[in-house]
Amino acid sequence: MTLLLVTEQEIRDSIEMSAAIDAVEDAFAALGRGQATLPPPIGLDIPEVEAEIHVKGAHIHGAENFAFKLVSGFYRNPQIGLPLANGLVLVFDANNGQVTGLLFDNGYLSDLRTGAAGAVAARRLAPQEIQRVAVIGAGAQARMQLRALSLVRDLPAVSIWNRHQDRARKCAVEMTEELGIPVAAIDRIEDAVQGADVVITVTPAREPLLRAEWIEPGTHITAVGSDGPDKQELDVDVLARADLVVADRLSQCVQLGEIHHAVGAGRLRADSCVELGAIVAGDQPGRTADSQITVADLTGVGVQDAAIASATLQAARARGFGTPIESPSGDASRITS
Repeated sequence: MTLLLVTEQEIRDSIEMSAAIDAVEDAFAALGRGQATLPPPIGLDIPEVEAEIHVKGAHIHGAENFAFKLVSGFYRNPQIGLPLANGLVLVFDANNGQVTGLLFDNGYLSDLRTGAAGAVAARRLAPQEIQRVAVIGAGAQARMQLRALSLVRDLPAVSIWNRHQDRARKCAVEMTEELGIPVAAIDRIEDAVQGADVVITVTPAREPLLRAEWIEPGTHITAVGSDGPDKQELDVDVLARADLVVADRLSQCVQLGEIHHAVGAGRLRADSCVELGAIVAGDQPGRTADSQITVADLTGVGVQDAAIASATLQAARARGFGTPIESPSGDASRITS
């Protein structure tokens, strides 16, 4: 059996954001139709070094592959000259279980598919006409979300806030040049948010950053950072005030997302929330009025990882990328349990 080892640079050269959005959109549609199998995510924290590790995976029914990704964030690494994120994705043949791809993406595909999910949500939930976007956070995912959003909506202007203003300024300069629109770093978070049509939160915060009183009618909020039970970016009253709260996967969001905190505080009923997959599949409506406040709670779902891995491996093969490795098949008579 031959597997293909693909490096991060080859991965970056293989798949663009537009293709990622298409793959993730199809994955959510499959999830909404009940055509995917996935286990609960695995999370591991190493608090003594401010680290977190996530394992997610899925099989989309009918796909030739299934996949699992492991991605880590070691938040002290930049202080010692190492990348914050790392990780890899394993792709398996769904017909025989053999490993077909080893994607050494260093967490890039996780960032890419998260940005794509934000675009999928915005396509259904954000206002058609946007005057300004506010981004809370200034890391890699802030950039990914803006790149993805720019493919589904016109973006006249962007405001960025970060606890470290030098990072906000750097992000603003980079995205101004990349997107060709005015992107400004704002000193106060409430000033960045007030008047924005779309608010995107992309931080590892463990205390609420976004307040309900800052949100105006018609605003869409994409919350990306709360992928663990102790993380929280939105005050629970933001969700209580929303006209429509959307989960990427409700069974997951009631355990570790923004919905988890609002339900736990008694400010939201889980059965009032809608799954993004049901909206993409056409079984539930998205935004239905200009005045609606909408919230997308994106905790990251394994179908995203399976879809992006399969699309990347296919694209890499088509471009002649990767290093083929002969994998020994092992003893066919051996049965494991």
